[in-house]
Amino acid sequence: MKNPFKGVNEEANEEINEKNLADNNEGLAEEVKADEEKLAAENSEAEVKEKLDVEDVEEEEKKDPLQEKYDNLNNQYIRLAADFENYRKRHEQEREALLKYGAENTLKKMIEVLDNFERGMKAIETVQDCEKVKECYNLAYKNFTDVLTKAGLEAIKAEGEQFDPNYHEAVMQTPTSDKPEHTIIAELQKGYKLGDKVLRPTLVNVAVSE
Repeated sequence: MKNPFKGVNEEANEEINEKNLADNNEGLAEEVKADEEKLAAENSEAEVKEKLDVEDVEEEEKKDPLQEKYDNLNNQYIRLAADFENYRKRHEQEREALLKYGAENTLKKMIEVLDNFERGMKAIETVQDCEKVKECYNLAYKNFTDVLTKAGLEAIKAEGEQFDPNYHEAVMQTPTSDKPEHTIIAELQKGYKLGDKVLRPTLVNVAVSE
């Protein structure tokens, strides 16, 4: 109901003010709505980011044990490779030393034999008795064979044994009924071995059937 005391202008102004107020309220409502939507979007984005961060942390936690295991294995491999390289170098040095000085102990013992030969040669210079010469020779020979035996040299048995191509080399064959076939009748040249390694096979004469 219009106020009878108000003029037309006043009424028009009130209508304009009411319209402006309504427009302002509507604009304010839209701004509030926009702010709420923006805030909701920001909250949603923050939640997504937080969720992704949590997932990244969880994924990182899952990777940590594997990374630790890998690092441990890698460190073990590096240490093993270093140990093997040190072993290889040490083994190479030992091999070179063995090739260079392996015969050292044997040669030292052979020097003693050489000394005995030199003493024997001086002793028989004025000796007329052949038995004395023979005695000196046998002594030197025994000394020499003892040194070789101590060094590991071993004569291969032959005469009376069965022929073994691993240790014997047949250079003669004699038909006979006095000995079983493949029996070694005679040793033509002595053979030697060092442990299980044949240094020189024995040259033999082998019995065959007539």
